[in-house]
Amino acid sequence: MITPSTATTRSLAVPGARLHYEIRGSGPLLLVIGSPMASADFASLADALAGDRTVVTYDPRGHANSTIDDPEEESTPERRADDIVAILDDLGAESADVFGSSGGAVTGLALAARHPARVRTLVAHEPPLLELLPDAARQRANTEDIVETFHAAGMQAAWYKFMVNAGFDMTMPAKMPAQPEPTEQDLREAARFFDHELRPTTRYLPDIDALKNGPSRVVIGIGADSGRLLTYQTSVALCGLLGGTPVEFPGDHGGFLGTPTEFAETLRTLLS
Repeated sequence: MITPSTATTRSLAVPGARLHYEIRGSGPLLLVIGSPMASADFASLADALAGDRTVVTYDPRGHANSTIDDPEEESTPERRADDIVAILDDLGAESADVFGSSGGAVTGLALAARHPARVRTLVAHEPPLLELLPDAARQRANTEDIVETFHAAGMQAAWYKFMVNAGFDMTMPAKMPAQPEPTEQDLREAARFFDHELRPTTRYLPDIDALKNGPSRVVIGIGADSGRLLTYQTSVALCGLLGGTPVEFPGDHGGFLGTPTEFAETLRTLLS
């Protein structure tokens, strides 16, 4: 059983935004990042790691407790990487280990290529780099269809189509509980994701030479139960370009949510 740790919260002004981030535990510095997933989504994993790590989580600009001046600004991996550097600077840290999941893994790849001296080890868990797939053109068309669905049919229809395309089993049970109406923040964050984050994240092309030849150690993670998912395919493709093999984590794309203790143990082994 995970014992919740006390989180210290900080607020940091950066160009065009104000970032909320949280600090737990003590020991070597580890950043745990997602996109669009925020600090709250990684709380259990952070608690599981806080016994021997200083774990920092954050809310990407425009999500949860982090604000953004221009909601129409594109959420590029490069901009998100610069935000992570700003957090490191605010902490007075020259470098850190980084765990990034999904869009956060893409942020981590941009960080290691763009600011290599700031990353000791990057564990990139299932980055959705759809441009690395043989059917990249079809995946671009699917992304456009998801965005169009968001505008034509709303947030829930778009998320459903997104999950189906990602490879998740979305078979509906015979009786579905009533779904709450989305809040204004839900709608605002969905617009941020579908209109300004989905394309830049999935179309990002990592700098393979920089990742292979830079000072950062780069590890690609996949879920033991992710074989049916697009992100399994993208992770294997990236490993092929980097010349390594993926490391298996418990669960699927969100394994850190379902089995945070076991997930933390695998991550801890990679960082030791």
